[in-house]
Amino acid sequence: MRAEAAPANAPSRVLFASLIGTTIEFFDFYIYATAAVLVFPRLFFPAGDPASATLQSLATFALAFFARPVGSALFGHFGDRVGRKATLVAALLTMGLSTVAIGLLPTYDRIGVAAPALLALCRFGQGLGLGGEWGGAVLLAVENAPPGKRAWYGMFPQLGAPIGFFLSTGLFLWLTAAIGDAAFFAWGWRVPFLGSAALVLLGLWMRLRLTETPAFVRAMAQRERVRLPMLAVVARHPRALLAGTFAALATFVLFYLMTVFALSWATSRLGYSRERFLLLQMVGVLFFAATIPLSARLADRRGGRRVLVQATALILAFGLVFAPLFAAGGTGGALPFLALGLGLMGFTYGPLGTVLAHMFPTAVRYTGASLAFNLAGIVGASLAPYIATWLAREHGLAWVGGYLAGAAALTLLALWRSPPAVD
Repeated sequence: MRAEAAPANAPSRVLFASLIGTTIEFFDFYIYATAAVLVFPRLFFPAGDPASATLQSLATFALAFFARPVGSALFGHFGDRVGRKATLVAALLTMGLSTVAIGLLPTYDRIGVAAPALLALCRFGQGLGLGGEWGGAVLLAVENAPPGKRAWYGMFPQLGAPIGFFLSTGLFLWLTAAIGDAAFFAWGWRVPFLGSAALVLLGLWMRLRLTETPAFVRAMAQRERVRLPMLAVVARHPRALLAGTFAALATFVLFYLMTVFALSWATSRLGYSRERFLLLQMVGVLFFAATIPLSARLADRRGGRRVLVQATALILAFGLVFAPLFAAGGTGGALPFLALGLGLMGFTYGPLGTVLAHMFPTAVRYTGASLAFNLAGIVGASLAPYIATWLAREHGLAWVGGYLAGAAALTLLALWRSPPAVD
């Protein structure tokens, strides 16, 4: 018995490895999101109408969300057949190399239309890697969790989202303050992309020290492995896949409205400077980070789905007051708006990974949970900044709030119709 216990993952190692990996992944993902609003419209697209350049840049931002289900199928296949550890390492490398490559790309004034094409290719690579990363990190935590602490363990990879956002936004703010606009647009914007290489090496070192999760080892010992996990999920668990996808819909719509759309609209229409609004977003993200562990504690006591239902109902209500809160003048208007919206994001994001993971049996859990989460990214996030920008320009901010409220209503319906949890 002692020989079998020796290779088990220590709780601190599991939690840190799941957290550091998603922090790196989301750091990489968010530096692109920030650059898609602030940098890429100016450097990677033809000079002309700034609004059109921003919309084109947001279209490349959306591309990663279409790559993520491909990553879910690819990495999920190996994660369910070969193991969580090796697959997580491969996903991290894919994401990291794509991000570093963006920092090396020539701009439009040097190679013309090839610049946005290469940018789109690297963005696709980012999405591919993140499509395999999230599910594996959640399973690493959840499948090592002791009884009664699944949501608590499962929230650690979720914390990577606010931490990665905080680091990426803070780095952009520091760069613009330290070197000025001219140097920032000449070379400074590349620093976050190139600097992510150091974080990737740290993440690889942590993950290479892990062993397989007990649940995966047990499933392999009982010969539960399926030949084609993707086909098994679609054929045997369509209800779980559909319910999981729409259960995450409101989460995605809310987050990308509060970050990418809000940054773009506030700096172009509401008179905020880039630095000021990024700083306000960083304060708002603190509320996001604070409510993730709180919601996980509640989920372990009351049930993850119940907490998700309550949080989603509050998101629907927030959508109805979205426009007057966001349009309120001065810092006093934007900060409560960001704190409330991102705080609600944390309440729904904390238990989400655990709830999605336990919609699927162990043998197809990597593929199923990843696919549901990343299909939700396509439906809820890929075009959210684009759609919201169009709605706000054509019909006003109230329509953006209605868009969010509609997404929350669909999520409530999905949670009501979702299948029972699988141990």
